[in-house]
Amino acid sequence: MRIIDRVLAAVDRVAPPHVAHAHCDLPCGVYDPAQARIEAESVKAIQQKYNDSNDEEFRTRALQIKEERADLVKHHLWVLWTDYFKPEHLEKYPQLHELFWKATKSAGESKKTTDTAVGQRLLDEIAEITTIFWETKKG
Repeated sequence: MRIIDRVLAAVDRVAPPHVAHAHCDLPCGVYDPAQARIEAESVKAIQQKYNDSNDEEFRTRALQIKEERADLVKHHLWVLWTDYFKPEHLEKYPQLHELFWKATKSAGESKKTTDTAVGQRLLDEIAEITTIFWETKKG
């Protein structure tokens, strides 16, 4: 047995490991779907500005920014889904899984289109998530 293995085995006998529970390495406890909503509002506004413009340089830049914002929407939604929501939330709100799936799919679709209806659908789905989120914060 290597010396490090013997030391670690001795430490385990003296102080057995404790199980720690945290949602991340540095739990801040600050979650808010507003971050996803703000980015989704940007996506929809950029879709509209793209459609209203004939300036090709502006439109190219708008597409790049819209895609970045749509990625940020997905990021903020996944942080909420994976870090904030717990099994007991899913028990109380069984539609959560499908709702997050739809919203992240809509964010992905928003990257590919300039259709403001897709941007609005994304905002509507985030609004549903927001309602549930704040209900879970009440108690």
